[in-house]
Amino acid sequence: MSTIVHWDPIRQIATLQNRMNRVFDDVWGQTHRPEEDYISGSWMPAVDVRETKDALEIAAELPGLDPKDVDVSVDNGVLTLKGSRTFEKAVEGETYHRVERAYGSFERSFSLPTNVDPEKVHARYRHGVLHLTLPKREEAKPKSISIKVEDK
Repeated sequence: MSTIVHWDPIRQIATLQNRMNRVFDDVWGQTHRPEEDYISGSWMPAVDVRETKDALEIAAELPGLDPKDVDVSVDNGVLTLKGSRTFEKAVEGETYHRVERAYGSFERSFSLPTNVDPEKVHARYRHGVLHLTLPKREEAKPKSISIKVEDK
C-alpha cells in the first residue's frame, strides 16, 4: 500500500544535518548552543503503518507529549497529526551540556486510500505512543464468494 507512505525530503535533510552536527560536536566539542537544533521545530515523530484485513493502523512515537497537545484530523482524504513539545527552560545556575530531545511543533500528513472510512477513525494514547485505527469501508473488505459446481 504505497499511498499512505509520505516522503519528506526536508525531514531527511534535517536529520542528516543533525547527525553531522553531532559528529562534529563529538570530535571538536560544541561550537553552538546545544538546544539550537532541537528547539527550532524541525522534528517529526516516527510512525509505523500497517494494514490488516479490517483497517489501517498507525502508531506514532510521541514520548513526553500530553495528549491534549496533539491534534488528529481527517480532511479531504488526508490524515494530519499536529502537536508540539515545549523546551524545559534551564534554571538559573544550571547549564545544559547536551540536548538531544527534539522540541517545537511538528506536523505530518498522510494521503488516505479510498477504502478507509474517515468517519470511524479511532485514536488512543498509551505509553508515549499514539495509536490510530482507520477502519476500512465495508464494501472494501475482501469477500469470499463460493462457487457452486453443477454437473450436467
